[in-house]
Amino acid sequence: MDYQELKQLEGDLWEAADQLRANSKLTASEYSMPVLGLIFLRHATTRFNDLLPEVEKAVPARATGALREERIKLGFDCKAAIYLPETARYDYLAALPAGAKVGEAIRDAMIAIENSVTDQKGQKLLEGALPKDYLGMEQDLLAELIKIFNRPALQTAKGDVFGRIYEYFLNQFAQSGAQEGGEFFTPPSLVRMIVNVIEPDHGIVLDPACGSAGMFVQTGHFIEEVHHKSASEVNITFYGQEKADLNSKLARLNLAVHGLEGNIRIGNTFYEDHHQLLGNCDFVLANPPFNVDSVQVAKIKSQVGENQTGRLPFGLPGIAGKTKGKNKGDSDTISNANSLWIQYFYSYLNDRGRAGFVMASSASDAGNKDKDIRQKLVETGHVDVMMSIGPKFFYTRSLPCTLWFFDKGKPAKLRDTVLMIDARNVYTVVSARSHVFTEEQLSNLSAITWLYRGERNKFVELVGSYQNKVAEWLESLPARLALDGEKVVALATALGDFGKATADTKSIAAVRAKLGEDHGLSDELLASYRDELLKAQTQTNDWGSEIQAALTAAAELLPKVQKLNAASGFDTRKALQAKIEAINPELKAGLAAVEACHKVWLKLLDMAEKQLRARQWASFDGDAARDAKKALLPRDAKKREKPTARDLGMEAFKRASYFIAQGHWLLSRFPQGLYADVPGLCKAVSRKDIADNDYSLTPGRYVGVALGGQDEDDGEAFASRMKEIHSELAELNEKASGLAASVQASLEELFE
Repeated sequence: MDYQELKQLEGDLWEAADQLRANSKLTASEYSMPVLGLIFLRHATTRFNDLLPEVEKAVPARATGALREERIKLGFDCKAAIYLPETARYDYLAALPAGAKVGEAIRDAMIAIENSVTDQKGQKLLEGALPKDYLGMEQDLLAELIKIFNRPALQTAKGDVFGRIYEYFLNQFAQSGAQEGGEFFTPPSLVRMIVNVIEPDHGIVLDPACGSAGMFVQTGHFIEEVHHKSASEVNITFYGQEKADLNSKLARLNLAVHGLEGNIRIGNTFYEDHHQLLGNCDFVLANPPFNVDSVQVAKIKSQVGENQTGRLPFGLPGIAGKTKGKNKGDSDTISNANSLWIQYFYSYLNDRGRAGFVMASSASDAGNKDKDIRQKLVETGHVDVMMSIGPKFFYTRSLPCTLWFFDKGKPAKLRDTVLMIDARNVYTVVSARSHVFTEEQLSNLSAITWLYRGERNKFVELVGSYQNKVAEWLESLPARLALDGEKVVALATALGDFGKATADTKSIAAVRAKLGEDHGLSDELLASYRDELLKAQTQTNDWGSEIQAALTAAAELLPKVQKLNAASGFDTRKALQAKIEAINPELKAGLAAVEACHKVWLKLLDMAEKQLRARQWASFDGDAARDAKKALLPRDAKKREKPTARDLGMEAFKRASYFIAQGHWLLSRFPQGLYADVPGLCKAVSRKDIADNDYSLTPGRYVGVALGGQDEDDGEAFASRMKEIHSELAELNEKASGLAASVQASLEELFE
């Protein structure tokens, strides 16, 4: 299942499931956990069925009944799947007869799984984690939900399809406010950015505010993508702590869906440290709650320095003003807990450890005791990277944030500097309320850290990957444009033949007689059509030349890209990039020609059908014209239509140009393939500079403003901003319409 198929499946599943909820008595929060539980069960069954034949081979033929089932259960102990009792398998639930007590059956299945999944000591690994609130749900709704997640595509899904679907549903529930305003869910863009920078691939990984365990899941993805291994194949252990019981259940479910194991404990990290990993962690990742102001001083003061836990090596932040000076002692609270979290993450690291976490932007500049804490932190030399993120990355909060990165294993040559990255202008608009990083934006920002660390080879590989992507799309151009051309020729032929009929006296007379006195087919109108037809035919020849020029340029470039390999050095890649960028104007001209060609022929078809009543003419091939029109229009995504000939041809042009722009983005900013400060984007700042700026760790204070001048990305940025404005306008119009209706209803009620 490729990416597009998976995205379509995700959308289909969510639309179907959410439509059921909309027609039920359930709120989103009541509905979310049961649905996530069914996704877990479907995935667990798919994994079970996939491995069952292999396990059964080791079971003696003489073993039958309960003995056979016990042997099968033992066989799953060393597999990347969990054993499922027969009545806990999704197939069993899907086969329940009409009128069966579906809610009771699902609840019993969840209980059976919790009882059967144990470690070597017999402890139940999923005890209390699976949802069981199915009895109060409508039986018809549950039956339909079971059908939704039992589609053939899901029964045979391979890879991490269910993990992605689970994440997608978590995301959607977060946006709908199903779980505590979405606070349990960190958007994947931010998690992936953190993982890309600290590169967790071994040892002890801790998230002391783990929410739904997204940090661990993305760590698993990172290991698979970079090392081509599963997390179970490397020496890595996940430890999480979460205050809310519901979130801890989500975390355990999330790990199970992704085939990961982790030790998740319930506890308030300010007061409890269940895992006792002070100074032992290789990696710490987290998205803690921002700006907490009710932490009791009496309960945490023992954590300062070397006393007992030592989780606060740089001291306590300020005390809340309302308690300061009176009732000192047990009633005192911390004014803002951001600096507590920052110190926790630092103190958990071993002497080579790395940390990456999300923090409120205000924490980078906070004064008083927070400033003192930042100063001590900067003086360690372990602050590695600071990255400013723009607004709208969180689903329920529009405020910007900052990503902090520590590295206790920084080489000596970097100990005196902190890399500041201002990524506030790097984003892709999803909607008026949501921004994300694309795969390429994540990689490009990560590339800055690679160069800063002297990892030039990764930078060169990234440039090479973009060039290879350009080649792949250019290679697809001839076949795609040939198909597009066939459809244009089919439409042009139908309209050309029709044009001949509009000059034939007998044909004209027959149609006029058929339509009656109000036929509207004047000689001037018919002549006008023929003029437009001739113009379209002439223009098409010109456009064909531009399209052919693009194809020729692509064909000449392809061998130059394809002859390079992973060992090709920076100078070779840079020289190739110049050649690639040189054909971009021809590609854009070819794309414009394709669009213009479609437009003129579709406009002419519209004139023929609406003004000349083409379907009333015996000589008009309506079927051929209709088929060609459909192929030259964009697909209807809402109807889940497949890409048309037009979509395929334009996609190849656009994606080739897109990846050309990605290579340009990197090499225009780092032309020597070495780290350099880029105004408005990044700067390596010395500790003295930070001291001179009151120990501010806000990137925007150091990187300055980007230099003027036209950039290759300006067109994309403009289009992105216009999309955002359009989305915001649509949302405002919808709100205005609702408000107007509410006012009207109130007035009517008032004057009744």
